[in-house]
Amino acid sequence: MKIDETDRNILSLLTGNGRMSYADIGKELNLSRVAVRERVHRMEETGVIEKFSVVINSEAVGKKVSAFFEVDCEPAFLVSVAESLANNPSVASCYQMTGPSTLHMHVLVEDFASLEKFINNELYAVEGISRVESQIMLRRFKSRTGLKL
Repeated sequence: MKIDETDRNILSLLTGNGRMSYADIGKELNLSRVAVRERVHRMEETGVIEKFSVVINSEAVGKKVSAFFEVDCEPAFLVSVAESLANNPSVASCYQMTGPSTLHMHVLVEDFASLEKFINNELYAVEGISRVESQIMLRRFKSRTGLKL
């Protein structure tokens, strides 16, 4: 689907506030509420908008340790390792990457004891992993979900 400048403006407003009403978007862009609703619906139907969601502050709900992992897998196990890790509730994101590491993973846990338990009991227990490197986040300067237009 080709999106025009009006669609981009709608997406920009929704990226800033996903709960913004169609009427308020219309006022901001000099469109009717119905026109905004139709455009948003079209962007949902064509997959431009994947979903609407809530962004939760992990620290505010007790997930105070944020760690990033580079995980190398044996090629025959790539999909099963990725699926196993992606289904783990501590794993916030998991991506197949190019370069020296096969999978890049972001993990959120309550504390360092939970991180140690995750590494020893859940990560190292997955068959097909050949190497793991980790980094613990000290401070977040920027975090963004989705694409910014």
